[in-house]
Amino acid sequence: MYFATRIRAFAGAAALLAASAIAQAQTALPNVVILATGGTIAGAGASAVNSATYSAAKVPVDKLIAGLPELSKVASIRGEQVFQIASESLTNDNLLVLAKRVSALAKQPDVDGIVITHGTDTLEETAYFLTLTVHTSKPIIVVGSMRPGTALSADGALNLFDAVNVAASKDAAGKGVLVTMNDEIHTGRDVSKTVNIKTEAFKSQWGPLGMVVEGRNYWFRAPVKRHTMQSEFDIDTINALPPVEIAYGYEGVPATAIDALAKSGIKALIHGGTGNGSVADRIVPVLQKVRGDGILVIRSSRVPDGFVIRNAEQPDDKYDWVVAHDLRPQKARILAMVALTKTSDTKELQRIFWEY
Repeated sequence: MYFATRIRAFAGAAALLAASAIAQAQTALPNVVILATGGTIAGAGASAVNSATYSAAKVPVDKLIAGLPELSKVASIRGEQVFQIASESLTNDNLLVLAKRVSALAKQPDVDGIVITHGTDTLEETAYFLTLTVHTSKPIIVVGSMRPGTALSADGALNLFDAVNVAASKDAAGKGVLVTMNDEIHTGRDVSKTVNIKTEAFKSQWGPLGMVVEGRNYWFRAPVKRHTMQSEFDIDTINALPPVEIAYGYEGVPATAIDALAKSGIKALIHGGTGNGSVADRIVPVLQKVRGDGILVIRSSRVPDGFVIRNAEQPDDKYDWVVAHDLRPQKARILAMVALTKTSDTKELQRIFWEY
C-alpha cells in the first residue's frame, strides 16, 4: 500500500511538472530580433515642432527598444545595430551585408521573427531585395517612420510596436517580407513611398495586405508573386551585384545621361519612361545601340501606378528589350541586379520580371 501510494504521488508530481512545462511553453513569448540601420525612426530634431527638419540616424537601437517598454509584452526582444545610416546613402554592399545577416538569423531556432528599422527614402528597395533573396518562411518586417521620435505626433513608436507584433505573429509566416507603416501591412514588393511629409506615406497600388489595430493583425489578401522560400535567388550564394543604372524620360530629354551610363561599365539600363514606358523618338536609336553593345535595356515607367505592356509603344521583341511590368524604376533596378547574378538572357529576364 505504501509503495502504491508513493508511485501515485510520483506519477502525480510528474504530471504536474509536465503540465507546467506545457503551460510555460504555451505562454513563452516569441523571440524577435530588431536589426537597426538608421533613418528617421532613429532621428532627432532640435525641438518637438521639427517634424520635417531633423538629423536622421542618431538614436541607437538599445535606446529605441528601451523607449518602448510595451514591446516586452509582445515578444522577447534583442537588438543589433547593423548600420547607422540615412537610407539615401545605403549602398549595394550595405544591402548584401544586411541580407546575409537576416538570412543567418532566420536559420537560428531561437529566432521567430526579424524586424529591420530603416530610413524611409529607400526602404522599399531594401524590402524588395530581401523579398527576392532571403529564403525563410519566418516573418521579416521592415519599418521606418516619417517623423523623428522627438517630434509631436511622432509615428515611429507605434510603427515599431506594430512591426514587432507582426514579426511575432504566426499568421504572418510565409507571407514574405512585409512593411508596416501607418497601421497598414504591405508586401515589400508592392509598397512605395508616395509622399515625403505625411505619415501615410507608404502605399501599394494593389492595396495593403492587411492592418494592425491595437496589436491584432487583420489580413485581407496575400501576395501572389514569387518571394522568399519560392525565390530562385539566394543571398547565401550572392556576394556581389552587377551594376544597373536608371535613366529617366521627360519632355525634351537628350541622350546625355544614357550615353554616359553606357560608357560606365553597366550591365543593364532601366529606362524610366513616361506613360506606358514610352521612349522619345530620338532616344529609340540610342537605346538600340546600347542593346547592340551588350547592355540590357529594361523599359519601366516613371508614373506611380499601372504597368508597362510588352510590345506596346515599342516593339520590345524586335529590339530585344525587357519590360519591367508593374515595377517602378527603382525596384526594376533591384530585380535586374539580382536576376543578372543568374542570367543575362532576355527571355529568361522577361520571365523573371513577370514572376517576381
